[in-house]
Amino acid sequence: MRDLKMPGERHPEKAHRADNAQPKKPDWIRVKAPVSEGYKKTRDILKTNKLVTVCEEAGCPNVGECWSQGHATMMIMGEICTRGCSFCNVATGRPDALDVFEPGRVAHAVETLGLNHVVITSVDRDDLDDGGAEHFAQTIRAIRHRSPDTTIEILTPDFLKCEPAALEKVVEARPDVFNHNLETVPGLYPGVRPGARYFHSLRLLQRVKELDPSMFTKSGIMVGLGEDAPQVRQVMDDMRSADVDFLTIGQYLQPTPKHHAVMRFITPDEFRDYEKAAYGKGFLMVSATPLTRSSYHAGDDFARLRENRLKKLGLN
Repeated sequence: MRDLKMPGERHPEKAHRADNAQPKKPDWIRVKAPVSEGYKKTRDILKTNKLVTVCEEAGCPNVGECWSQGHATMMIMGEICTRGCSFCNVATGRPDALDVFEPGRVAHAVETLGLNHVVITSVDRDDLDDGGAEHFAQTIRAIRHRSPDTTIEILTPDFLKCEPAALEKVVEARPDVFNHNLETVPGLYPGVRPGARYFHSLRLLQRVKELDPSMFTKSGIMVGLGEDAPQVRQVMDDMRSADVDFLTIGQYLQPTPKHHAVMRFITPDEFRDYEKAAYGKGFLMVSATPLTRSSYHAGDDFARLRENRLKKLGLN
């Protein structure tokens, strides 16, 4: 049995790569170790329900802050991904069969935590005909049944190898926010996200709006992977052409020496410039800070997103 705590077994596709130096983090992205009682309570509820979180699997720097407030991003369909992106700390390999009871356990945890807003993500499941679309839909429906007032945000794979009906299944379950991350600029895809296709991901976001124009869409990228500012601004334009509502931009942090190198730490002033530029291009909501991650402050941001749409429509 693989021990996913060992880097060589967690990331077999990276084991023979040369090490990349891990530069010292600047002061503006240092975080405190999680120690609060709220953190421990959230951890225990997730453990009791045998749930996986992207907070742990991807090594998110905000886990202490989010869990202390009872917020966690639940990762469904297992902890092993069929892709091997060079930036990602989620384990790579052949996943186990889907757990048919998982949607119910997720819904129970959401109810127990008393969440007003929940984020559900997953590993890539290229081994499944529908990429796990029906499992996403079942999870959404289970949460709606147990916690009808909770708003639901999903962060999905790209369903690259699936028929169009896969995406339709997920949209028909009516999450409040449909998020799919582009992750980086198109020129870096071969080295950063080799199993994905930039314009397929962009088209996926566009199709969500075609299927349900009222659904909020969201996407994000990391910076510090070797991109430049004009490339980032072009991604913004591409997202707006697909009618994406919400943009997140955060600093890439290297999980291990075997992962993609951090080419540069982007300064807070540069992040503020990106935020200003994105709002100028018409996004309803922008989160651009060094510690921004897809689900960081997701509940508060969703409330602002909804309010900003009403303002744009002249209804607030």
